[in-house]
Amino acid sequence: MGSERLTAFTDGVIAVIITIMVLDLRAPASISLAGLLPVGPKLLAYALSFIYVAIYWNNHHHFFQLVPRVSGVLLWANLNLLFWLSLIPFATSWMGEHPFAAIPTATYGVSLLMPALSWALMQGAIMATQGKDSPLARAIGRDRKGRLTPLLYLAGIALAFLSTAVAQLIYAVVAMIWLVPDRRIEAVFRATE
Repeated sequence: MGSERLTAFTDGVIAVIITIMVLDLRAPASISLAGLLPVGPKLLAYALSFIYVAIYWNNHHHFFQLVPRVSGVLLWANLNLLFWLSLIPFATSWMGEHPFAAIPTATYGVSLLMPALSWALMQGAIMATQGKDSPLARAIGRDRKGRLTPLLYLAGIALAFLSTAVAQLIYAVVAMIWLVPDRRIEAVFRATE
């Protein structure tokens, strides 16, 4: 099967995930700027989660430019990724409601760790199908960011029990690391055209 259906399905699920997250936001009862203070943590949690989901969507789009055909294993690997991404709204809402609580902050870290591990699994499924000299394998190279990310999430999860602010800072730093566009895949895609 071609990858177009998989990417279209993924686009739809990610759109629903973002919609669910934004529907959890409620306008303050007050009409003053001070009325925004109580909803500030939820807005910040939403913004960070939106960035994360957008990063996954963007990277998914780039990856599947190099994957013309998908196997059953890859379909399941993609569904696994979508399952874990679909839990981000829950963790976002919980952390936004309790921004200084250890367990919601650690749970948020788990909701970021699991898609990262699922991404690595999906990436491995693609490269197993395409071979070690595939365009994707060449584009990824040693994948330092991909290997560092789960370790940072684990640090954030552990540190949530000592300092929620430090844990949340780690989560934000990882997002900023991935927000910087990775031109490797685009370069390989252009070279294969």
